[in-house]
Amino acid sequence: MLNAAVSSNPATVTQKFVTFLEKCKSISEFKKLHALLITIGISKETQFNSRILNFTALSDSSNIGYAHNIFLQTENPTIFDYNTLIRGYSNSKNPCKSLSLFVEMLQNEVVPDHFTYPFVVKSLAKLSDVRIGRSVHCCILKTGFDDDLYISNSLIHMYGSCGDVLCARKMFDEMPVKNLVSWNSMLDGYGKCGDVVSMREVFDSMMERDVVSWSSLIDGYVKDGEYAEALAVFEKMRVEGPKANEVTMVSVLGACAHLGALEQGRAMHRYVVENRLPMTLVLRTSLVDMYAKCGEVEEALVVFLEGLGRKTDVLIWNSMIGGLATHGLVTESLELYKEMQVLKVRPDEITYLCLLCACAHGGLVKEAWRFFDALGKDGMTAKCEHYACMMDVLARAGRLTEAYQFLCKMPMEPTASMLGALLNGCINHGKLDLAEKVGKKLIELEPLHDGRYVGLSNVYALKKRWDEAKAMREAMDTRGVKKIPGFSVVEIYGSLHRFIAHDKAHPESDQIYMILEFVLWQMKLDKDCEEQEQLFM
Repeated sequence: MLNAAVSSNPATVTQKFVTFLEKCKSISEFKKLHALLITIGISKETQFNSRILNFTALSDSSNIGYAHNIFLQTENPTIFDYNTLIRGYSNSKNPCKSLSLFVEMLQNEVVPDHFTYPFVVKSLAKLSDVRIGRSVHCCILKTGFDDDLYISNSLIHMYGSCGDVLCARKMFDEMPVKNLVSWNSMLDGYGKCGDVVSMREVFDSMMERDVVSWSSLIDGYVKDGEYAEALAVFEKMRVEGPKANEVTMVSVLGACAHLGALEQGRAMHRYVVENRLPMTLVLRTSLVDMYAKCGEVEEALVVFLEGLGRKTDVLIWNSMIGGLATHGLVTESLELYKEMQVLKVRPDEITYLCLLCACAHGGLVKEAWRFFDALGKDGMTAKCEHYACMMDVLARAGRLTEAYQFLCKMPMEPTASMLGALLNGCINHGKLDLAEKVGKKLIELEPLHDGRYVGLSNVYALKKRWDEAKAMREAMDTRGVKKIPGFSVVEIYGSLHRFIAHDKAHPESDQIYMILEFVLWQMKLDKDCEEQEQLFM
């Protein structure tokens, strides 16, 4: 077909190549066409160059590196060329390039237009660079684009993403005309900054709400740790709001996972299936994570395996490997990692964290060292979390001297999680002198953390140094540190019930304590029967 196009007259050739470009569906298909355009010497014609750049930078089969190479060979690139590449990089994993292109176009005296700024600002939001963001905002004011609704919405989003919610709100309040995107950007900004009160006020003030509005509110509550409230908002959305999309369900499933609300998680899975929502990789990963964290490893595996025939990446493998490790299925976790290697899925820092967690649960010190060393060989740098996990491996295995030496040689100051792992290991293996030393260091690091005082008090109690144990409790009172009561959450028929010690706030507490007393009596009875049987043996 291409040969036939080449043999035609020039006008027909041009039109046929334009048609071929419009019908291109993959980057490999495009490269063959591009090679032919170069061969016959028409690839740099304006009508081709712009279409080629647009396809390689912005299509579903985009290859931003390839697009940039084409751009570099373009003589006197136009504002359209710059905008196309800036937009492409703003959607990529390397948004810094958008900024360097923006600076380059200014140096080349190519004047930005109203299509340039939104994608430059979007890149700054991804990079959370509010300093440069303010500079770009000044450029917008100088060039007179501050009244552009699309640009103003982008600025609100940028300031919110960078944590400067006051500037975001100032932009929002000063806008003469707002649309739904303006309100959603402000809502999202409050959510990202953890101001759920203001977030809810904005939501309640909205005259119009779409799926993005509801999803932002739910996600804001999830990020703030108010998981039950997130689920309550979702239930309200089902009654009076639009149909949820896959983004909504990712947040909702995250809330279920943190609460351990298995029945509600299953209900959300049914919602996804019944409403035929696209089973994106992120949504599938969230389902795997929810089932694993709720203790249903088999169901997590089913969802995981269903997705292996499609496009996959390291995130879903991490969720499954970590889920198996958390539930003590160490062998299965490590076997899954081997399968991941066979399929050439490249591990990341989280993968190694999950593997170290598996080694901690299985007491596999040798394997843990191998994984820890592999981080550097794979071109990654061990972070605090990896050191803390390695500390946990050594401490659980009773290798406390080795753990302490490892602590002293670290290229960073020890964190509370590292010392906490060492403290637990010392207590479990009876190394109480070292436990006391570590416990004191923990209080220095986190003087307002109630658990640190309780931990050191328990060490003194084990050493029968009662006065010092009591002094720790008194130190808490002196410093105004309150012990936060632990609580349990039980899910019954899809409803969550929260209990703390000696709790009588539950409406059915009388019946609960009656059953509890019966169970304790039954246990005592069984123990007495066993003792009598042993006497007559």
